[in-house]
Amino acid sequence: MTTGHRITIEKSDRHVRVVHGGQVLAESDRTLVLRETGCPARYYIPPQDVRLDLLTPSATHTHCPFKGTASYWSLPGSADLVWAYPEPKPEVTRIKDHLCFSEVEVG
Repeated sequence: MTTGHRITIEKSDRHVRVVHGGQVLAESDRTLVLRETGCPARYYIPPQDVRLDLLTPSATHTHCPFKGTASYWSLPGSADLVWAYPEPKPEVTRIKDHLCFSEVEVG
């Protein structure tokens, strides 16, 4: 990682719930919180705690020089709401296949 840029990943002790359009998309007590220089804290949720049946894979992929290439999923009317790193960089391997939502409630 470049000088001054830092990523930390730790098990969250908070309950995370994702609700969109009144529907619960995910709920977990097993999330990982990723903190990255210049970015808000992001909660990565294991796929077992996500309603994958409600998500549609997107053609969108983005590349982060620190985490790797992200794949995205959408909901009707909400493109690219969810992302994951199927093959993350070695430094962040703990988030492999965990899903991150742009909107979460943390309790």
